Amino acid sequence: MRYWLMKSEPSDVSIDDLAAMPARTIAWYGVRNYQARNFMRDQMRVGDQVFFYHSSCSEPGIVGIAEVCKLAYPDATQFDPASKYFDPKATSLRPRWFNVEVKFIRKTRLVGIKELRSYPDLASLRILQTGNRLSITPVDPAEWNFIMGIL
Repeated sequence: MRYWLMKSEPSDVSIDDLAAMPARTIAWYGVRNYQARNFMRDQMRVGDQVFFYHSSCSEPGIVGIAEVCKLAYPDATQFDPASKYFDPKATSLRPRWFNVEVKFIRKTRLVGIKELRSYPDLASLRILQTGNRLSITPVDPAEWNFIMGIL
């Protein structure tokens, strides 16, 4: 099993939105960064654990736990000309973008970015690295366990 941190803008999909969805699952659509896509397509497995992270909001931070419940498959938004995630170079025979599905496990207290930065044990956490803009990052098992201990 691996551990991940996945960012979502709460104005698009929040932890509460996920909790209210049918079957409490969602396709992690709209990722348009090759490294993040490759994490989903090549490394994520069913059962992997996820920190659900609210980004681009007044209080960014970890707000819940989710789990990968479906392996990567082509992201349908790349084929929809009406979608802001449309990619004219993508075809059904050669899709460029993939998503996994995640399911809601539970909400947590907000563990904000400032709090995460305050712990020396999390100094290597990828989301805290200067210049990191990835929406999906791996989390080391020791970092996962530390964060689970402060939730």
